[in-house]
Amino acid sequence: MMDAVKVTALAGGIGAGKFLRGLVRAVPPEDVTVVINTGDDVRMHGLHVSPDLDSVTYWLGDVFDRERGWGRREETFRATGELRGFGAPDAWFNLGDLDLATHLFRSPLLAAGVPLSEITRRVAERFGILALLLPMTDDAVTTRIDALDANGSPLDLHFQEYWVRRRAGDGVKAVRFEGAGTARPAPGVLEAIGQADLLVLCPSNPVVSIGPILAVPGVREAVASRREAVVGVSPIVGGAPLAGMADRLMPAVGLEVTALGAARAYDGLLAGWVIDDRDRDLAPRIRDLGLRVAVTDTVMTADVVAEALARTALELVAG
Repeated sequence: MMDAVKVTALAGGIGAGKFLRGLVRAVPPEDVTVVINTGDDVRMHGLHVSPDLDSVTYWLGDVFDRERGWGRREETFRATGELRGFGAPDAWFNLGDLDLATHLFRSPLLAAGVPLSEITRRVAERFGILALLLPMTDDAVTTRIDALDANGSPLDLHFQEYWVRRRAGDGVKAVRFEGAGTARPAPGVLEAIGQADLLVLCPSNPVVSIGPILAVPGVREAVASRREAVVGVSPIVGGAPLAGMADRLMPAVGLEVTALGAARAYDGLLAGWVIDDRDRDLAPRIRDLGLRVAVTDTVMTADVVAEALARTALELVAG
């Protein structure tokens, strides 16, 4: 383990969860802070669901279902099945029975005025997580997709509607983060960025996983001020995302779907960028952006691979 190094990671989605499993093997977990996207939070059946917060929590709490790719291991879906039987309007969103417990715990606390950051601390404690998990904000920020359906009619969709309900089948015109302009970073977020020895942008969708975090006022500026300590890991391997829909969303914001395009998403924020062996040919063009480049195996099939990747990323900017 790397000792006496405080690391802050910006995270969202499955790629982040896999990477963080390796990061807390490379660095003592109590020296890791994770700032997590809440732009895809949504209300379902009257409950507040925080998909990225919960994904990171389940990965670090070692209860994630690696084979299915989302949710908890040994999950059942009897409650969702019953809700579908009732014709509940939100039953298109698959909530597992164990997962429901998290949302049932969170929702009344939020209604009582307890901040999301405090609830996140309690949930992380329940799963024995030693790293500090922080939502990007305690305020409401919602990722919305401006799209066109198959008939060319305009749509204004919550991200979950676009991704889960409509299976990313609509043409994307724009992505926006509703409420971001007036949101405040959650307590501890700016301090974690400013006081970290190293900062990592996880291999997450740059548009809808890391993008909302950077849209919270003060966060992008804080990361940019630490640029020489910032390293990112490409979520694009061989011209395609390993998971998710980055290939649908990156072109909508003017980014090519390559490891180079993903690096350009963080213009002005990075000192180093880690790419997969399959993208080795892009290394010279990425260096032309003024970045240090490491080439390694980024397909995290096991925790040992994720640990090696985390070490490579940290060493690239460790000085």
